[in-house]
Amino acid sequence: MAPGAKKGILERLDGGEIVIGDGGFVFALEKRGYVKAGPWTPEAAAEHPEAVRQLHREFLRAGSSVMQTFTFYASDDKLENRGHTQSFTGQQINEAACDLAREVADEGDALVAGGVSQTPGYLSCKSEDDVKAIFKKQTDVFVEKNVDFLIAEYYEHVEEAEWAVQVLKSTGKPVAATLCIGPEGDLNGVSPGDCAVRLVKAGAHIVGVNCHFDPETCVKTVKMMKEGVEKAGLKAHYMCQPLAYHTPDCNCQGFIDLPEFPFGLEPRILTRWDVQKYAREAYNAGIRYIGGCCGFEPYHIRALAEELATERGFLPAGSEKHGNWGAGLEMHTKPWVRARARRDYWETLKPASGRPLCPSMASPDGWGVTKGHADLMQQKEATSQEQLKALFDKANKSQ
Repeated sequence: MAPGAKKGILERLDGGEIVIGDGGFVFALEKRGYVKAGPWTPEAAAEHPEAVRQLHREFLRAGSSVMQTFTFYASDDKLENRGHTQSFTGQQINEAACDLAREVADEGDALVAGGVSQTPGYLSCKSEDDVKAIFKKQTDVFVEKNVDFLIAEYYEHVEEAEWAVQVLKSTGKPVAATLCIGPEGDLNGVSPGDCAVRLVKAGAHIVGVNCHFDPETCVKTVKMMKEGVEKAGLKAHYMCQPLAYHTPDCNCQGFIDLPEFPFGLEPRILTRWDVQKYAREAYNAGIRYIGGCCGFEPYHIRALAEELATERGFLPAGSEKHGNWGAGLEMHTKPWVRARARRDYWETLKPASGRPLCPSMASPDGWGVTKGHADLMQQKEATSQEQLKALFDKANKSQ
């Protein structure tokens, strides 16, 4: 390796290093006023680069080893879906996202990962060639910008993820692939173990899950993937990037079926101590690429890095402003708050919601539709009032 060169993702993982991912850009930037809930598209990379750059920097300071390009849902078919108009092309957004991620990654020892995600074209039963062409258009930008590795993330159907991996593999760069599934498997009922085997055979070096479920569920699912890969006599590295929300009541579709999605999820947010527990459980399960997805803010990523500081050999820069297990509270003016400056207090705390009439869990929607169903056929035109009325009527009948 040339002097000053960074170790690549596989070199780090092959050497037993822990790779800390970043957090949930889409949700974080929506809360900050730079992403629209609904389409969840990343035009902010070109429209408000200062906001994206700052969030990258906060994750880097918190301990992230990877700056993922803010290219979630940046395929042209998604950018144009259901009347969503754009001031920027998909290529402009992808190029801007790559530049921002590289700029911040080079401020530390972080790598840049270019990411592609599931497409409206697949849900609308477009051909394999059509869907792969969508992935290739994004991937061509990542190759031109020379990202360090590639991630196919957020797939509900392993078939589409396989297609993505095959396109990404053709670049010669390392490939990671994560599905947004739980222990029940993908939406066609393919088990986590079988999903992982298919992804590895397609060319993924790193496999796992992201989004849709909480850390406990995601770690359980990755364990099932690991078992499947090992049973098949294959080898892979494993990654986990869950939600920062508790989701014990979710069905196979995950948190998008919860009635609180997306604007009422705050009471479910993980504490930093929940995240430290997740970091330890993931590490003990043999997962070495550990990060977060929707809901994960920089302080959550810092908690990952702090929990695994002994194994990694260092703390992140952001820990300069955070006492281990609340040690900074020793300086508080109130004695009863100073009494909380200890691990056993925070590790055993059962947080109250402050909402006396609210239930602890919800009843998720269960429409049971997936690829090929009429309700999931996508369109360029805006959703009509007639289409909305039909959905409202269906929702009311299901209550």
